[in-house]
Amino acid sequence: MRVVLLTALSLAIAFTYLYTDWFDSLKKHGADISAPFYWVSDLPAKASDWADTRLMSRSRLEHENEALRTELLVLRRKVQLLASLSAENVRLRQLLNSTDMLQDRVIIAELIGVAPDPTVHKVIVNRGAEEGVYVGQAMVDANGLMGQVVTVGEHSSEVLLITDTTHALPVQINRNGVRLIAEGVGNLYELVIRHVSSTVDIQEGDLLVSSGLGQRFPVGYPVAKVEQVVIDPGKPFARVIARPMAEMNRSRHVLLVFDQPPADNTEQAAN
Repeated sequence: MRVVLLTALSLAIAFTYLYTDWFDSLKKHGADISAPFYWVSDLPAKASDWADTRLMSRSRLEHENEALRTELLVLRRKVQLLASLSAENVRLRQLLNSTDMLQDRVIIAELIGVAPDPTVHKVIVNRGAEEGVYVGQAMVDANGLMGQVVTVGEHSSEVLLITDTTHALPVQINRNGVRLIAEGVGNLYELVIRHVSSTVDIQEGDLLVSSGLGQRFPVGYPVAKVEQVVIDPGKPFARVIARPMAEMNRSRHVLLVFDQPPADNTEQAAN
């Protein structure tokens, strides 16, 4: 009997709560009354989250740090690659623009190797007899003359740079046409102009261009800029130092200039 009364009372209260406005004031405060109970019931989950973030094991921290360092290195490599590609595109545009100033036929080549001996200034390019490359052919970059082909293979060639100690190049001062000889001294940033009389009209800042003498290099290509002229009254010759115009240790893409090679060179390249 007591159970029946309690059940009836519960149903009556539920009906009254749902379908009448007698408990409106209680409904308004229901959320405030129940909030502490929800907060208490959520305590275990909050405690677990706090433990995960505050009481993380040393091994887990080290693992996450290692993963973050690896990700950082990968992202840095990607940034460096993008910067490298951007710089290479700029250099290629400069190189292609320089072909507009060349009257001779040219082909673009890429450096694929450098002489392992630091005292030998030679590079390998990915063009050979198959593309018509010949011994003595001039190689230039976007800024100036770099060297000449000394060995030709079927698909690659060896180029001797103008800064090598065994290389000498006939040049002339662009300002007045005075002819000189520029020699390499084994320094990628320096050429020496030997046997320059103290009375020769040469100044710092003068541009030296290829003179074409010896029929090895075409005429008029920028070679170097005079950086230092030292005249010793007690010596017959001045000491003249020039800096190559070409970027010897930076240029990756270059131009091989076809300037009507001699017949013997053509035959040698074909063989």
